[in-house]
Amino acid sequence: MEPLFGVVLGLILAVASPAQDSCTCATNKWAVCAQDGPGNCTCRLAGSDHPLDCSTLTSKCFLMKAEMTPLKEKRLWRPPHGLSDSDGIYNPDCEDSGVFKARQCNQSSTCWCVNTAGVRRTEKGGRSLNCSELVRTRWIYIELTHKRSSTAFGAADVAEALTQLFESRYKLHPKYIAAIKYDPPLIQIRLDQTKKPRWDVDIADVAYYFEKDVNNDSVFHSDSRLAVSVNGDALAIEKLWIYYVDEKPPQFCMRQLAAGISAVVTVVVLTAGIGIAVLLILRWLRTRTYKKFECKEMREIKAP
Repeated sequence: MEPLFGVVLGLILAVASPAQDSCTCATNKWAVCAQDGPGNCTCRLAGSDHPLDCSTLTSKCFLMKAEMTPLKEKRLWRPPHGLSDSDGIYNPDCEDSGVFKARQCNQSSTCWCVNTAGVRRTEKGGRSLNCSELVRTRWIYIELTHKRSSTAFGAADVAEALTQLFESRYKLHPKYIAAIKYDPPLIQIRLDQTKKPRWDVDIADVAYYFEKDVNNDSVFHSDSRLAVSVNGDALAIEKLWIYYVDEKPPQFCMRQLAAGISAVVTVVVLTAGIGIAVLLILRWLRTRTYKKFECKEMREIKAP
């Protein structure tokens, strides 16, 4: 009986092992997944108790929170890199739905207002700062350059390849890709999403996933490197810039602008003053030389 029991146990473990390995989140490598029933795999994100829908992208807010939460693994935790916004990454406050709360604060009681992409849109203030609404990021402009290639890419082919990439890898409906322009080696992409239905991914999440892919820090569980090909030839992305345009203009105060204008005015005034001083000195030198020459001629005339 013991040998038979060992065989049966081995078969059970062999069947259970693949099932356990398959309990992963394809769209998020930071998810913690557990098999809580036959064929039922539940995944949650570090730093959050909310279950994840692994059939689509994870919200940027949840991703940033996970990045700020050290993994409980025997390896060093390295901070993320390559963020394009000037404030970098922070530990955000998220709604249950995964969207950013309109007001974000750090541990030093400094607060600021953000848009739906989590990018600061006001000056920083104290806990009394009021952020009445979460302003939607309507447009996202992506600019990237690629390495020089011996093969010339056609503009239509580049647009088709990138459209297919955003649709297949990031689940973004093509209707949200407003334009793709190609001026080698520069590629410009404009994503336009005035309203986001519940079943569609957010363009802010798409841009964040794309940025992580370009920086070789993919969020996808397979950790496969981003590979873009145009008619079979690799499109090697070299640099990336992302710009966010909200439905309402940002509310930065004019102090920085005033300081910049004051600096420009000061430079102009100093330059003008130096120029006038140089002109006066040159005029004085010319006048002095002329008088000396005139006096010399008078002395020569009076001499016998």
